[in-house]
Amino acid sequence: MDDYPLPEQDRLMLDSLERFLERDVAPYVRDFEDPDIYPKDMVDGMAEMGLFGVTIPEEYGGLGLQCLTYARITETVSRTWMSLSGTFSSHLIMAEAIRRFGTDAQREKWLPKFASGEIRGGISLTEPDAGTDLQAITTRAVRDGDSYIVNGAKMWATNSHEGDILAVLVKTDPDAQPRHAGISLLLIEQGTPGFPQPKKLRKLGYRGVDTGEPVFENCRVPAENLIGEVEGEGFKQIMSGLELGRINVAARGVGVAQAALDLAVRYSQERHTFGKPICQHQAIQLKLADMATRVEAARLLTYRAAMAYDTGARSDMEAGMAKLFATEAAVENSIESMRIHGGYGYSKEFDVERLYRDAPLLAIGEGTNELQRIVIARQLIARNPI
Repeated sequence: MDDYPLPEQDRLMLDSLERFLERDVAPYVRDFEDPDIYPKDMVDGMAEMGLFGVTIPEEYGGLGLQCLTYARITETVSRTWMSLSGTFSSHLIMAEAIRRFGTDAQREKWLPKFASGEIRGGISLTEPDAGTDLQAITTRAVRDGDSYIVNGAKMWATNSHEGDILAVLVKTDPDAQPRHAGISLLLIEQGTPGFPQPKKLRKLGYRGVDTGEPVFENCRVPAENLIGEVEGEGFKQIMSGLELGRINVAARGVGVAQAALDLAVRYSQERHTFGKPICQHQAIQLKLADMATRVEAARLLTYRAAMAYDTGARSDMEAGMAKLFATEAAVENSIESMRIHGGYGYSKEFDVERLYRDAPLLAIGEGTNELQRIVIARQLIARNPI
């Protein structure tokens, strides 16, 4: 990590975060994770630290930190409890869409409240019949005077149950060609008539953080909540935000992979077989070496993607590479750590069992890893024409 030095204020932020996680999160994770209870006090504590405004510019009350610092914050949180990072990651993608593409009035209205954590939310893209292919969404938003009437159903929306607002991807022109030209992004506040509190979905892992199933039935939304000034820009807006999202998921992968390695290293020194610690057995040493190498490679790819993002240049290939490798590292390390723990790793008394359940989500969310390979290949060809 010392190869990527941070400004002093960023380092102090990380030090404060590590103390918070050690004191207020680590001892209580199982109390919330196993029964799938939303950790309100922990989330409030992160809001007080400014994590909901990490990447929001200072002029709007945010911390205005670079993406590299944001990645390290996400990695640090995920190393303790990956679910917690989800509460501010989707929120910041929504904020980034407004920062980049919103009107001046929208920035002034929403970003200060997002930065303070007074209003928390996320993005709502996926539908029951439209996952990776976002252009296939069917949720409609029909203009009616100074409002839009929204009808449709979404899936897998983080912060949709406990949060206050969602940036919802909708079809404003279902007949547009190409299809993405008919997609827009609308801010819809919780409690708006026609938008009841979403059903909370039960999940294998990623527990504690709320993931909901938003449904809109003749939901009337002010036209001023259309992000930007014209319809049909939503697909571009959200895909731009997903660069940040994929760096976030990559950083989560690094955190989970590192946590799995940490647990394996410690347990391999405590557990004895055939008269010696199992870390002295060559079979275990080979696993530890591969795990450590995966963590370091994943971290380097993630930090490189974050630095590319900080330049303002297009970084979808770098973000895709980081997301692909780091999340696969999380999956592989969680499995290998469980194997090193043996039967104990299968018990809820050991944290490795939670990592094993959390890791697969990372390979699916923010675009499946199969999609990342396509993104990488296409950009590779585009950047190297003959």
